[in-house]
Amino acid sequence: MKPKTTESSLSFSYTPFGPRIMGMTGRFINIRLMLRELVIGRELIWRFFVRDFSARYRQAALGVLWAVILPVVTVGIFVGMNSAGILKVEGIDVPYTIYALVGLTVFNLFNGGILACTQCVVSAENMLKKINFPRTSIVFAASLGAIMDFFIRSILVIIVFVCYRETPHPIGVFTGLLAIVPLFLLTLGLGFFLGLISGIMRDISNLLSFASMGFMLLTPVLYPIEGENLLAKVSYLNPLNYLINVPRDLILRGTTDLMTGYMWSVALSVVVFYLGWHLFFIAQTKISERI
Repeated sequence: MKPKTTESSLSFSYTPFGPRIMGMTGRFINIRLMLRELVIGRELIWRFFVRDFSARYRQAALGVLWAVILPVVTVGIFVGMNSAGILKVEGIDVPYTIYALVGLTVFNLFNGGILACTQCVVSAENMLKKINFPRTSIVFAASLGAIMDFFIRSILVIIVFVCYRETPHPIGVFTGLLAIVPLFLLTLGLGFFLGLISGIMRDISNLLSFASMGFMLLTPVLYPIEGENLLAKVSYLNPLNYLINVPRDLILRGTTDLMTGYMWSVALSVVVFYLGWHLFFIAQTKISERI
């Protein structure tokens, strides 16, 4: 009989792997154990994702429309500011609405994924104390929710393209979607870190909710940043600048001028993903004791 994912009846045969080995050889062994645990828990990850996604929208009057309401409102405010001359955006080759919505859709994959992964450990507190299963499963499941929201918002992007009678770059759509993968890895790696911290500091998710607007304004998501001002210098060092704008450039134009910074950002994303996953993996047996 297949296990059910309700908190009271979840049954999962899982024995935590032995002591984690240190040193270079230990790192390779731990990587193998991490991948093995991921394979073992793949069905559990999917069931957690389905449960959480359906629970989030089941009793909502507008259902999955909530995934697109906030981007529509945010882009609408900036479009109004641009039309009124309060915010003057220049140097883009497509209607500003398309430019802003594509950037915000990519950014929300990062922002929504970070918030979901941070909150998932505390949300599963009772289950973590009662049931033995791979704790990494709840973080991977939370990240799948962010991916689903991304594809829901992508439908809105397609509708806006049709309304403006614009078409994305035919090859750039494919390469742009591939270019989003490192952003997801960065999101998941940070989600593992913050998920652990949230077990000790319960208010970390509230802090992130306030900080998300600052992240968006410091990153050229809704408007290009040019020149030699302080904000441009910060954006030059901000990996999110490249991880968001390179996919957008590829989708809209099929090419980008930010590839060097993007490659460094990809390397950083892979490192953060590995370190976050590895730290969560070796600390997961202590999570239920800390929350």
